[in-house]
Order: sequence, then structure tokens, then C-alpha cells
Amino acid sequence: QVQLVESGGGLVQAGDSLRLSCAAASGRPFSTYAMGWFRQAPGKEREFVAAISRSGGNTYYADSVKGRFTISKDNAKNTVYLQMNSLKPEDTAVYHCAAAIATYVSVPIGPKEYAYWGQGTQVTVSS
Repeated sequence: QVQLVESGGGLVQAGDSLRLSCAAASGRPFSTYAMGWFRQAPGKEREFVAAISRSGGNTYYADSVKGRFTISKDNAKNTVYLQMNSLKPEDTAVYHCAAAIATYVSVPIGPKEYAYWGQGTQVTVSS
């Protein structure tokens, strides 16, 4: 079982930056888990944003955020981050982090691959 708590969301203007954090509490070492970020805007389906392997050595991004967002993982702090730069109004959504028990190098991108989810943090980008 893993408890995930996101933080760092807020209301910003287009072009601004935010850093989301996701703190994990688990009976297993944090390095057991690959981590992902997903987002869901009102009236839309949940979509993949970014993911990182157990070690943090491999990452994968949705095309819509590539070059603007960076995912990172600190296994010592049991935390995964999402640095979001050059934010756009279309980035407005509730952002959820998720944990997957995965192989050492794999980077899961499908929501069904993730067993544990946080409650989410709202990001609103005004134009």
C-alpha cells in the first residue's frame, strides 16, 4: 500500500512556472516504484503527462508537455516532482501522481499500469 499526497498547485499566469511535489508513504522503499503524473481537465478524460522509472534514470513525456515539463524522483526523500515551465491555459487541470510496481528501467505510461493514486492538486493557468 502506498499513500500519495500532492502539493504545489495554484493559480498562475500563462508563461509562469510551478513545481508540483508528490510525497509517498509506503512500507516498501520508494525505489520500488515507477512514478507518473496524470492530469484531468473538466469534461475531459484523464491524460498521461510524464513518468519516471524506479531509479529515476528513464523518463517519458506526453508530446504536449515535452520541453516544458521535467519529472524527477528523489528516492531518499520519497518524493517525485514535476517542474512545469512556460505554462499555458491548456495545462489547467487537476494533477495526480501515481505509483506503479515496475521493472527497474520501465516507464509506465498507461493509467491501468498504476496501482496507487493521489487525490490531486489543482493547477489553473490564466491567459
